[in-house]
Amino acid sequence: MARVGYVRVSTVEQNAARQLDGIECDETFTDRASGRNSERPELEAMLRFVRKGDTLVVHSMDRLARNLDDLRRLVQGLTGRGVRIEFVTEQLSFMGDDSPMATLLLSVMGAFAEFERALLRERQREGIVLAKEKGVYKGRRKALSQGTVDALRWRAAAGESRAELAREYGISRETLYKYLRTASEQAGTQPAD
Repeated sequence: MARVGYVRVSTVEQNAARQLDGIECDETFTDRASGRNSERPELEAMLRFVRKGDTLVVHSMDRLARNLDDLRRLVQGLTGRGVRIEFVTEQLSFMGDDSPMATLLLSVMGAFAEFERALLRERQREGIVLAKEKGVYKGRRKALSQGTVDALRWRAAAGESRAELAREYGISRETLYKYLRTASEQAGTQPAD
């Protein structure tokens, strides 16, 4: 029977260590990814690792899932396999033989977390609109300079692998395709895949 920790931070810069600081775990899985969906490599590894009798320790409900449906599905799936789940911040535990009150608490707390995230996104959007009106918000900084983008476009047109170019320039393939699409739109052509 192992104590297994699961940690999720949204960005590489965020400190993952603080989430389970001072809590003893035999194994810890750490995702550096958005909680937008449950397709996260370390979450999937943790789900394969835990066994009946293990205890999963998570800092808070929103670290395991960002919406109520995913949270309930994960908790029910794990407890159904005999895994106990502890949420440190909420001071709640789920064991599979939970009472109707525990099920209600999971739903209510998960719904509040989802509502809080929605409010945060709304306030962020409102702040961006106000900053744009004041001329303060310029948007996200471009990943590459114009000269670098021109070289990238030339190399892609010469037939170099787009995946290798993306790795070399340190950008995602989505960003690479956006640069190529912009060039094609300016030239009135479609980018070659």
